[in-house]
Amino acid sequence: MSTPARIYRLGMDVVIVGASLAGLRAAEALRREGLDGRITVVGAETHRPYDRPPLSKQVLAGTMEVEATQLRVDEGIDVEWRLGTRATGLDLDRRRLLLGRDDLPFDGLIVATGAHPRRLPGLPDLDGVHVLRTLDDCVALRQDLRRGPKVAVVGAGFIGAEVAATCHALGLDVTVIEALPVPMVRAIGEEMGRRCARLHTDNGVAVRFGVGVRSLAGTTRVEGVRLDDASVVPADVVVIGIGVAPSTGWLEGSGLDLDNGVACDMWCRAQAGGQPVPGIVAAGDVANWHHRARGHAMRVEHWTNAIEQAEAAAATLVRGEEAAPFEPVPYFWSDQYGTKIQFVGEARPGDEIAVLDGSLDEDRFVVGWGRDGRLVGALGFSRPAKIMRYRTMIESGAPWPLEAT
Repeated sequence: MSTPARIYRLGMDVVIVGASLAGLRAAEALRREGLDGRITVVGAETHRPYDRPPLSKQVLAGTMEVEATQLRVDEGIDVEWRLGTRATGLDLDRRRLLLGRDDLPFDGLIVATGAHPRRLPGLPDLDGVHVLRTLDDCVALRQDLRRGPKVAVVGAGFIGAEVAATCHALGLDVTVIEALPVPMVRAIGEEMGRRCARLHTDNGVAVRFGVGVRSLAGTTRVEGVRLDDASVVPADVVVIGIGVAPSTGWLEGSGLDLDNGVACDMWCRAQAGGQPVPGIVAAGDVANWHHRARGHAMRVEHWTNAIEQAEAAAATLVRGEEAAPFEPVPYFWSDQYGTKIQFVGEARPGDEIAVLDGSLDEDRFVVGWGRDGRLVGALGFSRPAKIMRYRTMIESGAPWPLEAT
């Protein structure tokens, strides 16, 4: 039987900040949980929620129309949309979301404002310089690529690598620039970072690793990228892909704990002074939550996490600690040069590493990481079925080492 507290929660009015994948999935999950109060979704963009993964691939390449990225919204979930509306602050005492000249009262709040692209400081504002995060970013970059330019991609993480691969498939001259000697080393370690980097050179894409960007050449439009070693990479289009930062500026001074995102406990409840704030949760790229099974805080910037955490945060908002703590096995993927790269779990310096399937000499293999006698991570090149099996094994605490398959 429902407790009085839960009965109250089912009738509360909820505001979701972020018309994103996480925001939409949270709204759907609230209705599934039985919430019958008002749900209002506030989004800074003018678009309803859309799928981001195709932006760096099919949409950028012109093989998918912009309209196809729009996520299906079931009108039966009865949501009020306030698009083109940017949250400017949060009044915890009065339980109000601040919207410039307006404010919006709430009983429950879900923060799903995502993240925004990091930018290199001190660079001039020149035509032809892009970031890729939003639908509008993609449309602007795609338009520039139709000119047949030389392209420089700054940053060899997954977004930068995908943009480079797409530009290469379009027949463009592409150079990838990365300040680190080995790209993606923080996520997957040095050896596998080098293996991912090889995809660029194996496909004839120029790379400049281990050198930073000093400045941009050009007066009104970019003409090249000046590097710290005094060389210049000619470019008519430059894409800055050096990662993202959680979008929490609007929460500064609100009283919520901000630490690489919105600091949350294992139920995704936002914290203030180290204690959970009643009726406020966070989900998606903006949430830095305590992962009980991993024993530390995590912030995950990937599609699958946005969905799973939105559902968990909604359950917490309605059920409180009756809901399960959020402790998934992280999963992300990337498509580059015809190779599907998938990673599950986590990798840390000092972990044991072994090839579990195939060979690193080919673009079809699985590598695993072990720590303290347990399988903790797996990376696959074009091995989707196997990778999902390893995700299940990590979740169940499979022993390490594993036999190669």
